[in-house]
Amino acid sequence: MNTFTTKDLPDDARPYEKCLKYGTVSLSDSELLAIFLRCGVQGMNSIELSSLILKKGGDKGLVGLNGLSWSELTQIKGIGRVKAIQIQCIAEMSRRIAKGLAKEALEFNDTFSVANYFMEDLRHLDREHLVMAMFDTKNHFIGESTVSIGTVNASLISPREILVEALRSNAVKIILLHNHPSGDPTPSKEDIMATIRLSKACDDVGIVMLDHIIIGDNRYISLREQGYFTDND
Repeated sequence: MNTFTTKDLPDDARPYEKCLKYGTVSLSDSELLAIFLRCGVQGMNSIELSSLILKKGGDKGLVGLNGLSWSELTQIKGIGRVKAIQIQCIAEMSRRIAKGLAKEALEFNDTFSVANYFMEDLRHLDREHLVMAMFDTKNHFIGESTVSIGTVNASLISPREILVEALRSNAVKIILLHNHPSGDPTPSKEDIMATIRLSKACDDVGIVMLDHIIIGDNRYISLREQGYFTDND
């Protein structure tokens, strides 16, 4: 069996040589991924294999890697355990870098910065996750906690669990976020009901619920900006 590598390509088309000559910005998404994969499979060099993987991710470029499961990766011709691990690690590394950069700009009163910080964590999930961001008396971000996994429904979310976690962390202000796997962040009736119920529960114990942000596919909606909160902060 012949394995095709980028050595079979002309010098100007080899990702390593191209990177050395023109810099990383000159590389396409397929070429960047090919550098990590190193070699292709029978009938495909590493760039062609990378293009096939990216197409499997829905033609979203490197962002699409985040949505590929282990089983989806290993169904691709030539992707075994080692390459699947490499790809998932690349996706996780990019997610952590994006989140780390977003944290530097995180401000409790800046909806965009909060949504941006959690975007890569939540936008690719196939189930709804409710996350709580917590802030101290000086408005410093002190941590986050996944409150529930599943439908965000007023009757299924326990205000007690949220408040206990907030009090345990000495949080005085919180922001709730959850994702819509459909990619559309438009709030449902249940989202609105849960927000009103949770905001009242926070008020009763002296914790300020600043916002409830719904994350879609690189989009978000703030329920505060939609008018479901009073200015109690």
